[in-house]
Amino acid sequence: MITDIWNTVRFHELPPLPLVRHAQVEAWVRRLREEAPDVFQVETAGHSVEGRALHHVWFGRGPRHVLLWSQMHGDEPTATTALFELFEYIRRDREHPRVEALLAGLTVHAVPMLNPDGAERFQRVNAQGIDINRDALMLQTPEGRTLKALRDRLQPSLGFNLHNQDWRTAVEKTRKPASISLLAPAFDEARGDNPGRVLAKKVCAVIRDALEPFIPGQIGRYSDAFEVRAFGDNIGRWGTPTVLIETGPWPTADHDEALRRLNFVALVTALEALVNGQAEAADLGSYDSIPLNESKGLLRLVVKGAQVFGEAGEAFTADLGVAASPAVRKRAGAAVAVMAGEIAELGDLRVFGALETVDGAGLTVVPLPPEPPKEGDTVPLPPRGNCTVRVGQPAELMLLRAAPAPGLWRVERLIRFER
Repeated sequence: MITDIWNTVRFHELPPLPLVRHAQVEAWVRRLREEAPDVFQVETAGHSVEGRALHHVWFGRGPRHVLLWSQMHGDEPTATTALFELFEYIRRDREHPRVEALLAGLTVHAVPMLNPDGAERFQRVNAQGIDINRDALMLQTPEGRTLKALRDRLQPSLGFNLHNQDWRTAVEKTRKPASISLLAPAFDEARGDNPGRVLAKKVCAVIRDALEPFIPGQIGRYSDAFEVRAFGDNIGRWGTPTVLIETGPWPTADHDEALRRLNFVALVTALEALVNGQAEAADLGSYDSIPLNESKGLLRLVVKGAQVFGEAGEAFTADLGVAASPAVRKRAGAAVAVMAGEIAELGDLRVFGALETVDGAGLTVVPLPPEPPKEGDTVPLPPRGNCTVRVGQPAELMLLRAAPAPGLWRVERLIRFER
């Protein structure tokens, strides 16, 4: 099982994924150079706006070249670490027949962190403020020019474009979290097929079949509307079909590890399928039947049927939905990884999925006071002006239940996400 392999090569001593910076990538690249110079080759393919090296790492001696790139959006870090865990697998098990088959059949190229300046700031755009993934035609970013030049030089037969997606993304109709979404991007407005795009669809099908047992119902298909400015679409137009892997929401606190594991399984499965022929033999129906993503269809937490005070009027019964996702904040001058959230929806939320649902019957939702109580405490209901709950408000709330003593309420639960 590929998951068993990941358990033996996964990185244990890691900062949370949002805090993986260029310095960490540099250290991992140095390790490859020092410990496995017979397996890995490394070059500096270019530099970011602020002068950080854009590393091109490759292994294998096979005739079929593939190119993987990660973190062209600086706040989308999952696949960067997963790529280095893939490298660790290749380094550690280089003599195993399974790895030897990869080394003999493929030459695998990777740019593990295409936007290190954005990663430093945990922001989507680069230091110029440009979305690199919308710079395929203008090529105003040095990072975009580097990726274009590398593709033109290597002429890879397949590319892998590795991203994270909005944590509000659900799988159509099921409303489950879209933990992984796949796409073989279109290369023209007509969204037609050619042999390259058919191969990309089949690779997506192989990945879908490998991941479905681990995350049943949590695999979506990204929209294939042609984006004239985007790299994935244009790289296909330039002659290299691509597979888009978007990593999405996860319901438990161990989301960093769980999502890295899914990426590792997806990448190893895809590379092996290109070597052993399973990609070409895959059933296109397995790709076509992937349900579409539903944008903004998921919430981190929904409190169902609670009493809520709006900005005017008396309390009313409503569902309250919190949207939250990993973020980076400054605390005492240092960057820390947090789960940041706000109230995103209020009213009848039956059409939304949720990572967690709380039965709010008999409960009243109010904002946390400046000095919040503990769960189990008994408190008076705050004055009406301090009870208002509205969309866009920080997700710092308490759920109260009327206590036997008149005018007092028991704190049933505290809900606290970072601002």
